[in-house]
Amino acid sequence: MIIVHLLISYRAKGPSLRKVKTMDARHLCKLYREDLEPYKQRGIQLLNLRNLTRQHENITGLFVQTKLQFQAVLDQVFPQYYGVFGTLYSDVSLLTLQAFPTSEEILKGSEKTIATKIKEVCKSRSQQWANSQAEKLMAAPAQNPFQKTLYHSLSLSLDMYINMLLDYKKQLSKLEDEIDALAN
Repeated sequence: MIIVHLLISYRAKGPSLRKVKTMDARHLCKLYREDLEPYKQRGIQLLNLRNLTRQHENITGLFVQTKLQFQAVLDQVFPQYYGVFGTLYSDVSLLTLQAFPTSEEILKGSEKTIATKIKEVCKSRSQQWANSQAEKLMAAPAQNPFQKTLYHSLSLSLDMYINMLLDYKKQLSKLEDEIDALAN
């Protein structure tokens, strides 16, 4: 695809072009020939970058919507979970919540079992940190107004949203890497 600048083509039409359309096209091609090659290379890279940034924007919008829906379900299932981890949407927090989604599940497990799961998910932190987080998590059910989840559908939704959030994070990370590579 060739983009023709209308002002240049109108000026070039003056005395040097005939009324025959094929000759006009040939003359215009000669005018643009030398400028076309660098534009092609840069144009393809810019189009790729534009497409990737649009995808990133769309997926970010979906990610934000999913976060809001996740919070609404979490408020109904286990509202006291917010204070356990520093970042609610970290991989450690989401995977731990997926393993122990309700107060009932936490109370069924022991502090050692929960600490082991946290350490398994987050290998970069110490066992002491995992024990501390497990202790916080064990204290949360006592303050939870929903000791028992009435609807199984809420647990199912919570699991679904956790999977979606983790997938969106991976996809956004991949897109950001591709955008950085194209921009440099």
